[in-house]
Amino acid sequence: MRDLRVNLAVRGGECLIIRGASGSGKTRLLRAIADLDPASGEIVLDGVAREAIAAPQWRRRICYVSAEPGWWCDTVAPHYPTWPSLLPMLGALGLSADHGARVVASLSTGERQRLALLRALAIEPEVLLLDEPTSALDAAATRAVEAILQDRMEHGLAILLATHNSAQAERFGGRHLVLCSATVEATER
Repeated sequence: MRDLRVNLAVRGGECLIIRGASGSGKTRLLRAIADLDPASGEIVLDGVAREAIAAPQWRRRICYVSAEPGWWCDTVAPHYPTWPSLLPMLGALGLSADHGARVVASLSTGERQRLALLRALAIEPEVLLLDEPTSALDAAATRAVEAILQDRMEHGLAILLATHNSAQAERFGGRHLVLCSATVEATER
């Protein structure tokens, strides 16, 4: 495994696009920032080092959403603090209230992706780390997810978005971090 060194800063309301070939380190970078994988170096949130914040609290403030989200209960609703309060956002994502009673294993990959995003947004993080959040979605569902993310950014959410979708990267604009086989390139768009 090669060593990946990155120096970056992201402000509230900003989206940093992370691009690169499969295996270039996008997921590894996001998981390191979320403190899910061992990493050296310094990660700071609002001037406070990662080591000074308890891991569960850090992961509420900086929330990672995997391309293949994990589930620990058989049905959907127990994964959320208050399922009924999420009904407006469910509709915006093309989901319905009855999804709460559904068995997770019976859901499509796209439904699981949207529900995992909803789960992350429900805890109101300051930073959202998204790993291919729309890879299993059709165009309409992708637009719905992007609209919610844009709205949250307008309210101060910082997003690091790993994507292979060039059109999506352009829609979010801003700075792009490109992970290559031997280098990291930062570009402004």
